[in-house]
Amino acid sequence: QMQLVESGGGLAQPGGSLRLSCATSGSIFFVNMGWYRQAPGKQRELVAVITRGGRIDYADSVKGRFTISRDNAKNTVYLQMNSLKPEDTAVYYCNAGIGALNYWGQGTQVTVSS
Repeated sequence: QMQLVESGGGLAQPGGSLRLSCATSGSIFFVNMGWYRQAPGKQRELVAVITRGGRIDYADSVKGRFTISRDNAKNTVYLQMNSLKPEDTAVYYCNAGIGALNYWGQGTQVTVSS
């Protein structure tokens, strides 16, 4: 069992930046990590993923604006979000994939509004 705790959400203006963190209760060295988001009335969608081997993929909607990274020594994954848009408003969830198992954090709200 792995616990994930997200932090760093909040209110940002369009064009602004936020940095999300996901702290885990165990080692993420062999774990695929990802960020997902869910806007009101919409399905949860993948934002970014970083595999245990370091391969990174982004949703087309965030390419060039968001950066995912991991610090295995701190068991933490980050999502740097720049040039934020109102459509980025959602609850952001951290995900850890270990084989067939998936663990989720409780989510952190990101609101982009002027």
